[in-house]
Amino acid sequence: MRIDVVTLFPDMFGVVRDLGVTGRAHAQGRWALHAWNPRDFTHDVHRTVDDRPYGGGPGMVMMAAPLEAAVNAAQEARAAQGLGRAPVALLAPVGRRYDQTGAETLAASDGIILICGRYEGVDQRFIERCVTHEISLGDFVLSGGEIAALAVIDAAVRLLPGVLNDGDSALQDSFNDTLSGLLDSPHYTRPEVYEGQAVPAPLLSGHHANITRWRRERSLELTATRRPELLESARAKGWLNKADERYLAELAGTYDPASEPPKRRRKASNKPAQSTQAPQAPSAEATLPTPPQLPVPPAKPDASS
Repeated sequence: MRIDVVTLFPDMFGVVRDLGVTGRAHAQGRWALHAWNPRDFTHDVHRTVDDRPYGGGPGMVMMAAPLEAAVNAAQEARAAQGLGRAPVALLAPVGRRYDQTGAETLAASDGIILICGRYEGVDQRFIERCVTHEISLGDFVLSGGEIAALAVIDAAVRLLPGVLNDGDSALQDSFNDTLSGLLDSPHYTRPEVYEGQAVPAPLLSGHHANITRWRRERSLELTATRRPELLESARAKGWLNKADERYLAELAGTYDPASEPPKRRRKASNKPAQSTQAPQAPSAEATLPTPPQLPVPPAKPDASS
């Protein structure tokens, strides 16, 4: 996967290129990062990339020409590498909120070009000519798109095969389909007792079914209290089973044992009981034919008479 970033501050991306699991993956060649500074595509001595907004108002607006030239250079470099044209995403408050599904989609692709805006915004004509997607991290404003781009990159790169030491780690993340899109359960490590607080007993039991159920119930509880909309989404997708719904009803205080369908009792069978013993093979004597009866010869007369 190749990530191209158009930014006035390329050095900020050393965080994901050089550090942590993303840095190790970059060194291993599992993904590549290329930064493009719009100032390198200007033609004046001051390397101007912004100007005052038409219609007046505070702040400055990033100019279209340097941004478009940087995007074209990135696309040409990708083509020289044998890659197709990449989607161009602007980090902006008006964009679609980035989520785990978006990270998975990006991780499954061959890359993207991220545009990091600054100042009051970006000339709308550049957006209409070059931008294919707009991405937001949430309802707040940053001083630039770089921090948001770092989050987008990190969330996707960690999903690439071989990036995490344990390939199953990402499957246990919050929002993952293996957790029904819910929040992850709490985690504990040594010591067993810290400042008087002990690790929950189910985690120490060694009973895998009990551990799995405890984690599932904590996941349900956290999601119900912190992100109830995720529960509704999971319910709509049919990802909650009867045990989940019963536990959620218990949490809400709405569970009624009488509402549970009675357990069905097995009906007695009218068929005669059949022996479970295997039929015995006939004995050798029973299988031998009865020998024929020979005629008895008449008695001989006594010679003395």
